[in-house]
Amino acid sequence: MLKDYLPILIQAIVAIGFAASALIASVVLGRTARRNKVKDTPYECGMVAEGATQPQFSVKFYLVAMLFILFDLEIVFMYPWAVVYREFIAADKFIILGSMVSFAGLLTVGYVYAILKGVLDWRRG
Repeated sequence: MLKDYLPILIQAIVAIGFAASALIASVVLGRTARRNKVKDTPYECGMVAEGATQPQFSVKFYLVAMLFILFDLEIVFMYPWAVVYREFIAADKFIILGSMVSFAGLLTVGYVYAILKGVLDWRRG
């Protein structure tokens, strides 16, 4: 039984060791730089950080971004499904097709809901 889990244990040890060594190297090598007020000031897009904080974005911006991620992930899940579709169509054609139809149906319901709520209408403030 230990023989079955030994590769996983070795991979976990290597991953933890790599993460710890990277953090330790970052701390050790990061202290060698000279710090001053100019280097410690925030720098964004070539603009000097002066005055008030950054302007607030509209909530619609974040809603559209989340919708983009949602439908982008839909495509990511559809590619592997389309690749293996012909292999499974002989045995379980209704199950594999039904699973994708239900997945696309749920996303369509979400898309219609977003349209009805006016998420994609930028003129409505």
